[in-house]
Amino acid sequence: MGADVVFIASEMFPFSKTGGLGDVLGALPLALHNKGINTAVITPFYGRIGTAEYDIRLAWSDLQVGYPWEPITADVYQADYKGMPVYFIHRSEYFDRRFYYCDHRGDFFDNAERFIFFNRAAQSLMERFENAPQIIHAHDWQAALSPAYLHYSRMSDPFWEDTRSVFTIHNLAFQGRFASRLFENCGLPPSAWSMHGVEFYGDFNFMKAGISYADKITTVSPNYSKEILTRQFGCDLHNVLLGRKDRLHGILNGADYEVWNPEDNKYLPKTYTSNNVRGKRACKSCLIEELGLDSALKKRPMLGFIGRLREQKGVNMLIDVIPQLMEKNVGLVVLGEGNLEREATLLNFMETYPKHMCTIVDYTEELAHKIQAASDIFLMPSTYEPCGLTQLYALRFGTMPVASAVGGLHDTIVSWPHPHATGFTFENINSGAFIDSITDAIDVWENNPREFRRIIGRAMAEEFSWDSSADEYAALYKELGLRM
Repeated sequence: MGADVVFIASEMFPFSKTGGLGDVLGALPLALHNKGINTAVITPFYGRIGTAEYDIRLAWSDLQVGYPWEPITADVYQADYKGMPVYFIHRSEYFDRRFYYCDHRGDFFDNAERFIFFNRAAQSLMERFENAPQIIHAHDWQAALSPAYLHYSRMSDPFWEDTRSVFTIHNLAFQGRFASRLFENCGLPPSAWSMHGVEFYGDFNFMKAGISYADKITTVSPNYSKEILTRQFGCDLHNVLLGRKDRLHGILNGADYEVWNPEDNKYLPKTYTSNNVRGKRACKSCLIEELGLDSALKKRPMLGFIGRLREQKGVNMLIDVIPQLMEKNVGLVVLGEGNLEREATLLNFMETYPKHMCTIVDYTEELAHKIQAASDIFLMPSTYEPCGLTQLYALRFGTMPVASAVGGLHDTIVSWPHPHATGFTFENINSGAFIDSITDAIDVWENNPREFRRIIGRAMAEEFSWDSSADEYAALYKELGLRM
């Protein structure tokens, strides 16, 4: 039991997923494992975890955690994921829930306790390994206390003296900021409560703990690593990050092309390649029929949007431009959930434009793949986007992204009319710029189909696999002393 590099994260595809974090944890550790690095993942055992395809067994019963009071323990389950061990932290009252972090009423009231427990249980589990990990790689606020625990453990416990930590920021806006009283029993010493530690304007800030104590900090795209040093994108932590700028690295996420591949895809009625996109037209026809849309849309542009219905994803801009889009005689399919008011608004639009628009308040892998394959244009008007994975999937599926030029979108889309364009981007983050960019894409689709096909060919040829990203992470680990 054990590994040289241990990933700690709150979700991991295919076992659990709310978005890009789950996809990253399903791909990056495995990519490193396939390069010969001994990796493992520690993640919660949720009530709605996907286990059907994997043999998950009890590995450790009554693991001592001692939070929120001394007798508290966790059970640890283990699965083999393509040759790599995954450890699941289980305690019913914390993780047996339909949703991971929140429901339609907001965040769960005990999220601080849940993820203090998770971080402490992960630390306790690693102490049972035959050897201490060489690298602990923690992800986002839910795992951000792990670098802090390691920092203080190294001071007093020889077991940890050679272990180093990496902390990856997937989304700086979600920081895990809680009342100061929750610090008292979290397991960190009083000295951690300072402006150089976990304290943030009188609150207990998990994200700040990761930033303050990790040996290296990464973000999920080079451009985002620059943006978060500014007041506009720094979410009030820009000065903290500026103080640790020498440890900050931007490494672009990759796409898992074993999963997101139109050439070999169990969800699609017809597969296709960049050299033969007839299957894409068949996917479009099938989805139009499945959703009950106007069959005339088979010869018109189909637009897709997949994402959580929150401000970050630009859903308000999407709502603003829907009437103008419908005037252009296009189809629109929206897949997402997460905000009751926006869900209702989008469902109302579907009633207003019943044969041209479909809103699906949900998220399933099958629908996401079908919409990517069926759409001609993919909408991604994010107000900020640390990396974004759906635009990488859209490129591989030959679906032209129309996206704001922020974060990883800036790093991955070459904007028309550049001669090597792979999509369309807009600089000014507002509804007017968004509809103008969509109009450009529709105009090329309608009036210059040869150019549109060339863009599709370039987009599908783009390579954002995890292989090169994994090499960058391996180099970072080696800087910290990883011995392979």
